[in-house]
Amino acid sequence: MTNEKKVFDFLENAKSFYLATVEGDQPRVRVYGAQLLFEDKLYLMSFARTAATDQLAANPKAEFCAFKGQTLRVECQLVEDKRQEVKDAMLAHMPVLKALIGEQGENAVMWEVKNATARFYKMSELVEEFKF
Repeated sequence: MTNEKKVFDFLENAKSFYLATVEGDQPRVRVYGAQLLFEDKLYLMSFARTAATDQLAANPKAEFCAFKGQTLRVECQLVEDKRQEVKDAMLAHMPVLKALIGEQGENAVMWEVKNATARFYKMSELVEEFKF
C-alpha cells in the first residue's frame, strides 16, 4: 500500500477532515469531505470561487487533519491540477457532487497533495510518520 493510499483510506473512513490555509498572517480552517486517489496521487477538492481557493492560490502551504480512532495530520503543499480527467475521476468517485460542482466539475478545483509529511497519533503519542 502506498503512503498516499494509506492517507486516502483514513480520510475515506473518517468521512470529514479539516483543512487549514493561510490568509495573510491569519490561519483559516474549514471542514471538507472530498478526497480522491488518482494515478497513485492524493487529491483534495474545493469549490471554485471560495476564500480557500484564493488562499491556496496565494500560498499553497496547507495542513489537514482528521480523526477516526486516531488522529491524522498532514503538512503539505496543495497544487492545482486543471486536468479534466481528475475532475471526471472525482465525479465518478463521488457522484453526489454533480449537483454542487456541475456535470463536468466546472465549479470544482482539484488540489494535488505534494511535499507531504503525514503523522498518525494515538492521543498525543506519534505512532507513524512518513512522507510522500
